[in-house]
Amino acid sequence: MDKAKMKKALKDFWYGKPHGERRLGDLLEDKTGLYKHREWRGVKDTMYYFNNIWLYNYGMMVADILKSEEPLAFFKGVWRYRWVGQTYLPVLHWFDRGLQGLRGEALRASAWHYRGMVSVTIQQFQRMFAADTRLHGGKQNDYYNHTIAHKETVWGGVFYPWADKFKHVPLEMIPYFVTCHVNSHTVLNYIDAVQSIGLPGDPCPMCQAEAGIFVQDVASTALQDWFFDKPLYAMPQPMQFDDPLVKKHCAKEIEGAWKFVEEMTGVPFNWDQLVKNLEAQNELQRFEWEKWDVAANTDYYPINGVAQALYRIYQSQYGENFIWHEVDARVRKIMERCVKNKTVSFPETRHRVIAWSCAPLYFSNWCTWAYNCWGLNVVINMDSLMFDMTIRTDSYENTLEDMAQYHMWAPMRRMAVGGMHHFFELWKYMEQFNCDMVAMYDQLQCKGAQGMHGVFEDEFRKRNIHAFWIPHALPDCRTVSRAEIRRIINDYMTTVMHEEPLDPSLLEYDDSMSW
Repeated sequence: MDKAKMKKALKDFWYGKPHGERRLGDLLEDKTGLYKHREWRGVKDTMYYFNNIWLYNYGMMVADILKSEEPLAFFKGVWRYRWVGQTYLPVLHWFDRGLQGLRGEALRASAWHYRGMVSVTIQQFQRMFAADTRLHGGKQNDYYNHTIAHKETVWGGVFYPWADKFKHVPLEMIPYFVTCHVNSHTVLNYIDAVQSIGLPGDPCPMCQAEAGIFVQDVASTALQDWFFDKPLYAMPQPMQFDDPLVKKHCAKEIEGAWKFVEEMTGVPFNWDQLVKNLEAQNELQRFEWEKWDVAANTDYYPINGVAQALYRIYQSQYGENFIWHEVDARVRKIMERCVKNKTVSFPETRHRVIAWSCAPLYFSNWCTWAYNCWGLNVVINMDSLMFDMTIRTDSYENTLEDMAQYHMWAPMRRMAVGGMHHFFELWKYMEQFNCDMVAMYDQLQCKGAQGMHGVFEDEFRKRNIHAFWIPHALPDCRTVSRAEIRRIINDYMTTVMHEEPLDPSLLEYDDSMSW
């Protein structure tokens, strides 16, 4: 080897190969999409990934189990519920997919968001197991009587007045929402289960999966009532929007829920506890706005699209938790360092992309692939912007009004089915975040958004906006595969944008059996 090649090899070893030479697709096993060997990111980043992400997270996952209520319940839960084993042990492969190709500060900040989600998930399923009569010989224990169970579309903040006395668990969030990101095959069994008892295959697959969870033993309200044998309060999201009377109705439903909890538990509503937790949540929101400001106006934002989107929707919907503050404190230091040093976190960016509508949960990391392959940097996601508000705590009336607004802006409500005005908030946010391209999700079984497809197409042409459509079926990877999504983006980038890939090895590969 001549001196120049030796020098290049040593440089690649120390710093990692530059983007155009990495050939990340060559690392993937055929069919499974798992790594043949670890990605070499240079000495510093590879050691960081091995020690501060792989070893640290596996160690902390064990620690989270050991310090939770009834640690032994975890092993019972693994035997009892199929989704635990399918997602808990391979969770670091979820990190691998979402963090593929990342270097430096972007690797560190994005990984902390993943760590926060894993920790809060363990807190929740351990509480579920501790309170689960099926893991305790049919007996109702103290945890059972001090756990408030609710649907994942009901914001956890509704239960802040009892945060010092009870834990709340959004029932479907763990076995459905989180798991299908980690393992895309986990919820297919639940979709098949609910169809096996007569549900047609055309409703929203999210609703099918949630109902199937209860059919298979872990939700519509009727199934919840039957399964848990606990007092039930129905609190559906409204089907109208931006109506003062509907907001008043929502406020009354929240008050009804508070009265219901008081009657069932004998524990009175605690205004001070509500304010304490709302102020803590407002602190999280204010930092989120700081992050958005850096993302919108600089090239120094160190969080990739999938970490930003998943962390944000999980945090804002679940509600206040000390872990979110710990993660935000770490990310703040990284982000401030990036701004101070003018660190360009995603130097291969060709297009700044805003992702709109509801995302394919089984391929939430498509944006990591899109950046590595095409230089498409997903700066912000629609679901990240749902709860663009803080909540007043200066009076009971103002607090209740803002909580009703927050409740109405639930997942897949405000921009997805909230009417044309909210659909078209896209243009405002596209300008705010200085985006030049739109990734438009097309949830094939969503009855709320299908009629807007043609309207958006007309607007894209009128405004001369580059946009590609990503068809999908939320958690069901059998309807539209990951490979088909990649092919659609590849075709758009070559035939419409006339661009060449940054990493041709990522253009086509078989991950049909991938988690």
